Parts: sequence; C-alpha cells; structure tokens
Amino acid sequence: MTQAHFRIVAQVAQNGLRRLRIAGLRRWALALVLPLGLMFTGVLTAFGIAPNTITDTVERTQVVEAIALQLGDAAAVPSQPAIYWREERIQRGDSLARVLSRLRINDSAVMTFLNHAPEARPLFQLMPGRSLRASMQADGSLLTLHYLNGERLLTIAREGDKFTATEKPAKLESRVVSVAGEIRSSLFAAADALNIPDAIAKQMIELFSTEVNFHRDLHKSDRFSVVYEALYDDGEPVAAVRLLSAEYVNRGRTFNVVWFEPNAAKPGEGAYYTLEGRDIRKAFLRSPLEFSRVSSGFTEERLHPILNTWTAHKGVDFAAPLGTNIKAAADGVVEFVGVQSGYGNVVILAHPNKYSTLYAHMAGFASELKVGTRVRQGDLLGTVGMTGLTTGPHVHFEFRIDGVHHDPLTVGMPNAFPASADFKQKFQQASAPLARTMSLLRSATPSSFE
Repeated sequence: MTQAHFRIVAQVAQNGLRRLRIAGLRRWALALVLPLGLMFTGVLTAFGIAPNTITDTVERTQVVEAIALQLGDAAAVPSQPAIYWREERIQRGDSLARVLSRLRINDSAVMTFLNHAPEARPLFQLMPGRSLRASMQADGSLLTLHYLNGERLLTIAREGDKFTATEKPAKLESRVVSVAGEIRSSLFAAADALNIPDAIAKQMIELFSTEVNFHRDLHKSDRFSVVYEALYDDGEPVAAVRLLSAEYVNRGRTFNVVWFEPNAAKPGEGAYYTLEGRDIRKAFLRSPLEFSRVSSGFTEERLHPILNTWTAHKGVDFAAPLGTNIKAAADGVVEFVGVQSGYGNVVILAHPNKYSTLYAHMAGFASELKVGTRVRQGDLLGTVGMTGLTTGPHVHFEFRIDGVHHDPLTVGMPNAFPASADFKQKFQQASAPLARTMSLLRSATPSSFE
C-alpha cells in the first residue's frame, strides 16, 4: 500500500471519529477507530504531517523595497576582448608554420620569438599524432600556445608585447566529457559554442563522412552528441585524446559510432563501430579533405574555365584554402607521384580490387612519399595548391574502377569488413556504457547556436 493510501485511510478514520463523537457514540467510535490506529500508527509516525496541512497560523506581511545600485559610469568599464581556443592534430610531414597557419594564428611576433627561444625547440620537432592548442584574440594574435611533448607541457604565453616559454612536468588528469548540441549555422560554430576541441569535431566529420556529405547535406536543426576523452593540467584542458562515441542526426537519419579495442593486451589499437557492431569505415572516403566546398562536379561536358573548350570533367573539384591537408581516401600504394600536364602536382593511389584514386593541383607532397609507399586511409598525401591549369586553390579528385571514372559523390562505396563474430559479446559489453550515455544525451534538450 502506498504512502498516499495510508494518508487517505488515516484521514477517513479521523473524519469517522469526529462524526461518531457528534452522534454521542463514543464507545462505538473507539471500537471502530482503535484497531485502525494501531495498524497505521507506525506509518503516521514515519511520514509525519500530511502535505498541505497548515500548522502555522502566524500572519505575515510582505515588504518590497527598491534599492538603487551604484554601477558607476558604464562607459568607463573596459570590455573584455573575446578569446578563441583552437586545436590542431599534427600530421605526418607537418611543419610548425603549417600548423600555426591551420590554427589561424596571424602573429609575426610569435614566430620571431619561437625562432630565437631555445626553450621553444620542441616545437620544431613536432611528433605526428600529438596536438597544438592555442588561445587567441579575434585578430589572430596569440595569447597562449600549449604543446604536450610526452610527459612535459610546453607553454608559450604573451605578456604585454613579449612572450615567455615555460616547460614543466605535466600533471595530467584524464576526463571524459559528454556534450549534445544542435546545428544552427555550421557544425564548427556549434562545436565552438560548446567548447568542443576542433580535433574532436574534425574526427566526427571524418567518421561520418561516408554516410553524411558535410559539403552539401548539413541541415539546420541537425543534432549531434559526442563523448570524448581529454587531458587536463591543473584543471585546464591541454589536449583531446580520442573520440569515444558520437551520434549525428541528419534530416531524421541517425548515425552513431563507438570506439572499441578488441585486444586488451594492445591498448590504443581499435576501431569505430556502430552500436550494432558494424565497422563504421567504408573502404573509401568520398572527399580527400576534412572540410571544403564543391567548386566543380563530375560531368561529361563542361566549359573549361581556362581552355574555353567543352570537355568532360572526370572528377570533383574541392575548393579549400592553400595549405589544407589532402588525405588518402583509402588504404593503398602510391602508383605515381610527380607532375602531369594540366594537373600540376599529382598523386595516384592504387587500391585493392581494381580501384584507384587521383589527387591533382597539389602545392606539394608529404615527406618520404614515393612510388611504392603504402598509405592508410586518412594519411597525409600533400596540401591544396594551384599547380597546373587552375583558377583557384582546390584539389581535383578522381575515383576509378578498373580504369573507368565514376562520380565519387554518388558511386556506391564498398564496406570495410564487419566486426568478427568471436568478439561480438565482448564488443556489446564494452559499448553498453557508451550506448547508455548517448541515450541520455539524445533525450536531453540540446543547446541552440546561431
């Protein structure tokens, strides 16, 4: 019997006693009410006074008094400049200048300092896979720069018109961060509003790029959630470690991924799977760039912007700023690296099962890239340029099956191998906590961003 039922019975008993007393039937009242009182005395004692029972009859008077606040001259209060945080993961072949450019740091004074400060030497020996995290003002001037070099944290900080470089042992604390949001203008705008590191936002784009075309399919009111691991030093975030799970709802279609390490003896070696245990990777990415726009699509007849003749365009042009990283669309072997007429700097990759991809108009190639080099999906091939016949910075991307060109934006991409059946149960046990977290984020009301 619930608490409400006990209260109802007690109230009925009290009302009955009152009526019997009025009728002068005290003896019958005691005979009726006493057993009920014995049954529910413990209950009434435990729950105390019933709700909405008025026991305080003291009269009260509400007094409202306006108080004038002395704020002073509003114009004399200096406005705080906006501070922006950015993070970039270091790629193979990256230089310090290239990473600072991707961080959008526009500050010649900091480069002068870094070139002459012995303490900043680790920045000129960047390790692929690590990250640079920077805070800056709207004009691109640097405030702080953090580089986690193994177990030591190097910090470059602005002090007035000068910079200082300090290195100390990092007191690293690993935290798991869970965030949900909604698209209002762009994915990166939503991520910035939630303080999601750029590295995590880019990783989410890369993971879902085989299902969602972020160049043209991004839709207002799309929803997303991420769970990621980050490293903190004295309470301040210094680096994003890994995306643990993510979900993206695009036009009512839901896509999700979770990170899974099948071999406990090899921590860090794993892959991303859907909640059903299917490998999220396709054999090929539809775009070799993390984020850009399509400037020219696949067509059998196009007026060439330079030659002014009607020719077929057997690939897709992705426009992006000079220096943007170009990634391998799939695992493969370098078949050609060099210059071709009209295409400028070109890389051609050969993939299993008669597939091949071409990347043209590149500014330059990744170091140590040569014919016969094996690459994995997402590896750096070079950067966006304007070599060959081109009117602006972009990469020309071709996708071929047995030598025949196909539109990389619409052709059916082969799937990667699914998770093996022998660790299906292990996967479900490992992914269950992340699945519950994403379920909670899904039911939460996301923040809105303009």
